[in-house]
Amino acid sequence: MKYKLMTFLLACTVVFTGCGSNDAVKNEPKQAEGNSASGAVVSDEVWAPILESYRQFTIEQADTFILETEKFVTAVKSGDVEAAKKLYAPTRMYFERIEPIAEAIGDLDPNIDARENDVEDKDWRGFHRIEQALWEKNSTEGMGEYADRLLEDVKLLRALMETVEVEPSLLVTGAVELLNEVSASKVTGEEERYSHTDLYDFAANVEGADKIYQLVKAELNKKDAALDEQIGKGFADLEQALSAYKSGDGYVSYLDLKEEDTKKLSQLIDALAEPLSQMGTILEA
Repeated sequence: MKYKLMTFLLACTVVFTGCGSNDAVKNEPKQAEGNSASGAVVSDEVWAPILESYRQFTIEQADTFILETEKFVTAVKSGDVEAAKKLYAPTRMYFERIEPIAEAIGDLDPNIDARENDVEDKDWRGFHRIEQALWEKNSTEGMGEYADRLLEDVKLLRALMETVEVEPSLLVTGAVELLNEVSASKVTGEEERYSHTDLYDFAANVEGADKIYQLVKAELNKKDAALDEQIGKGFADLEQALSAYKSGDGYVSYLDLKEEDTKKLSQLIDALAEPLSQMGTILEA
């Protein structure tokens, strides 16, 4: 994986507008207009170890993602519906933690993760196509080819990660975008419409965002200890809330959540997203 230290991009302010509250339309991160890059001073020496640590994290996740996808594909192709169902959500977590990387690589994100109606039916493949068969039809019939394509796409993702130029901006915006993912589709139950395993994705997105925060935390604390504390508390509150929905090694079904549960989780996402959106600005000077 290559690195490209574009310090000026840290001057961009990621604005998390109206996060959560079951309104996906408002959850689009954007860069504040008129935020000049002048004066941004971030040295390569500061960023190099941070980016290297994130590279190692994403590579480890991607390598394990391949191994777990191979198990899932084997279950699907052998017609073992129950085994495939059991492997489905935990396998996807490796992808959800590093989704900012996948989104930076062409069509791989939709090829692996598109939901029904996200793309034309002729182009729909990946996890959710198989999810539909497993939970709606309780069958793997006709899914062998999709399973093979899924594994090919996952391996291609890992291979192309070597060509991605990981920049500081990818980390800064990626953390917010991961929370956007939670707010837009996981906390609403739209992501896993057949399996209702949304909380697995929810937890993985939060873990991916927290990983990025932990990597920049030391530098952030030097600039603004109060903001660092606010973000840290936001992650701790959200993770504590999520722990209430643990079940064994995984999470309860989204169908088990009551309205007050999803409302509480949405509020915690909102409370974290606002200070997290300031992380890019605070690191620039």
